[in-house]
Amino acid sequence: MSAEPTPVKVHILDKEYLIACQPEERDGLIASARRVDERMREIRKTGRVIGTDRIAVMAAINLAYEQLQTGGGSGLDASVVERLHALQGRIAAALAEPGTSPARGASGARDQALDETRERV
Repeated sequence: MSAEPTPVKVHILDKEYLIACQPEERDGLIASARRVDERMREIRKTGRVIGTDRIAVMAAINLAYEQLQTGGGSGLDASVVERLHALQGRIAAALAEPGTSPARGASGARDQALDETRERV
């Protein structure tokens, strides 16, 4: 069961906000608020957008666009995810076959599996 949410103070564009979050999410919340604050300050510095509300909307749109461009926010490139799945499958297969090592197949021959980058997996 999770702990009770605790209030965390964050500062964004010279205003203080009190936001409740789980204790284990505190660092992520602070880092996110810092990123939003930095982006809003960059937008305000250009002088082309006036008003806190408009600056906040522009910052939100920019951050959302960046997240979409990097794979929807998963933080991992699709090729990395595919490679991790392939490695998980190989590990599961090796653990399921007693008497074989990951470097040798069931027949004992050297396994020459390569991923799409031609690296041995």
